[in-house]
Amino acid sequence: MTAPENSDTPISLPRIGDPAPSFTAVTTEGTVNFPADYAGKWVILFSHPADFTPVCTSEFITFASMQAEFAAYNTELIGLSVDGLYSHIAWLRTIKDKISFNGHSGVEVKFPLIEDITMSVARQYGMIMPGEDNTKAVRAVFVIDPAGMIRTIIYYPLTLGRNFDELLRVIKALQTAETFGVATPADWRPGDRVIVPTAGSCGVAADRMDGRVDGVECEDWFFCTKEISADDVEAGIRKG
Repeated sequence: MTAPENSDTPISLPRIGDPAPSFTAVTTEGTVNFPADYAGKWVILFSHPADFTPVCTSEFITFASMQAEFAAYNTELIGLSVDGLYSHIAWLRTIKDKISFNGHSGVEVKFPLIEDITMSVARQYGMIMPGEDNTKAVRAVFVIDPAGMIRTIIYYPLTLGRNFDELLRVIKALQTAETFGVATPADWRPGDRVIVPTAGSCGVAADRMDGRVDGVECEDWFFCTKEISADDVEAGIRKG
């Protein structure tokens, strides 16, 4: 579905597995051509409702304080709101000069913050939800892989700040699944057992159930796990 740039009708939400919608935008770190400028990188593209608001301020301090952690996993951060560039700059300076949160103060936000006063990018990504607010973006998170494909989508309402430990866990889990050819179960953290692909034949299923596949433990033929140490996970995914 398409809509005119200034329409109040939101564009439908991109889906997991879709190419990330492309755009060129002015940001606090210069012009960004997305996703072309980030080829070969994982990206967290996230929206926030407005500058100079307390929940958003707490989130930007948290994201900025964790930027190096995300970078260690080949992951870049890009923020967006429908405010203008000068508002962005003034807000980020205020954060650095005046605001403390969770033990962090003097935090400098060095990742790009997109100016989107026309809401064109927000509409491309389905970030404007009139049931919540038709003039502000909700708290959307898009995780985009090095090939420019959408891999995870998370949405939060205006009143709910994001869980940043979970966002880092998502990055680690996606990269672990891709690197080791596995899936990650509920509440997985590096060092926890991972799920191996379901057996593709009766013979493989029988071998697993009989304990003839080293390192693989099965609850039933379709639910089998193996151990990958936290050190091996970290070594494998930090190569990316």
